[in-house]
Amino acid sequence: MTHIDSPTLALAKQLIERNSVTPDDAGCLDIISARLQKLGFELERIDAGGVANLWARRGDASPLLCFAGHTDVVPPGPAERWHSPPFVPSIRDGLLYGRGAADMKTSLAAFVTAIERFIENHPDHTGSIALLLTSDEEGVATHGTVKVVEALAARDERLDYCIVGEPTSVKHLGDMIKNGRRGSLSGTLTVRGQQGHVAYPHLARNPIHELAPALAELTTIRWDDGNEFFPPTTWQVSNIHAGTGANNVIPGECTVLFNFRFASVSSAESLKQRTHEVLDRHGLEYHIDWHLSGKPYLTGRGRLVEAVSGAIRDETGIVTELSTTGGTSDGRFIADICTEVVEFGPINATIHQVNECVSVEAIEPLSRIYERTLNALLKNGNQ
Repeated sequence: MTHIDSPTLALAKQLIERNSVTPDDAGCLDIISARLQKLGFELERIDAGGVANLWARRGDASPLLCFAGHTDVVPPGPAERWHSPPFVPSIRDGLLYGRGAADMKTSLAAFVTAIERFIENHPDHTGSIALLLTSDEEGVATHGTVKVVEALAARDERLDYCIVGEPTSVKHLGDMIKNGRRGSLSGTLTVRGQQGHVAYPHLARNPIHELAPALAELTTIRWDDGNEFFPPTTWQVSNIHAGTGANNVIPGECTVLFNFRFASVSSAESLKQRTHEVLDRHGLEYHIDWHLSGKPYLTGRGRLVEAVSGAIRDETGIVTELSTTGGTSDGRFIADICTEVVEFGPINATIHQVNECVSVEAIEPLSRIYERTLNALLKNGNQ
């Protein structure tokens, strides 16, 4: 049972009190840094573009296990719809309420208390422990984790294992962990025609009409078959715009916004190439602005997946499900310098919602699962 004065709950409440709407850290990293410094961590701030980033490491040996997360939260929305102020942590009916309770300040608190207990029990543990924390995950994510990863890569500092504290559980703590994420590739397609009067179509070229056959073909393509962990790649149109607003004018151009969510069996370059092949074959006059917001990553059934799954089973009795569903996370950046990355955290049912909350009874078990994972991967050889 989690008591009201439990260390993880107390720290989670302290972090929730900070109004850290992205990209403002609001002092959360200072709170965490003070705890880590007492444990012998070397602290390095890698701030960029008004974003607060922390790289903290204890030890210089391998293997290196990193806990990663973010202090920033999404805006709380209408204050009057909250049952209690969003930045005043409140406990009602066994639930801890507050913006960031699930996404992801409780995970951050659980990281810290798990590490504290582990070091107390294993002061001479093997390997190294690190934390990679940012205040730019919920926003544009251009000056946060990606900048820390770039700095680490520049000095050839690589991670062996990384646990991202995103809220991945669905109904019960530990019922799902993410062992990968799909990539996200967006495109803004502009098809050019010739504006004119609808009564004189022979003097104009309607880009909507010219695009329609190609668009129909793109919707029917099977881009790949996915694999054991990923569903097949999908292509979706999110917006089509053309015209002047008048019903008697043939538009001069048509703009289409689309997105690929792609499996690790495809690459951004191959998807771009195949898209261009279709459009070229239909003889369109067009241009595409591409934006790759995340590459896919996948961690197979190795030591990290086994350690986290085993820790969940030993703590909760649950056999966890491996999944790659959902959007993107900072794991997509970390995978560039770490071969084994998983995401695991509390139940995600209320993330980004009004009255965001977590179960109080799940808070200390979350911390103990992280501690069990530390035990599994960084055992002290003398114990």
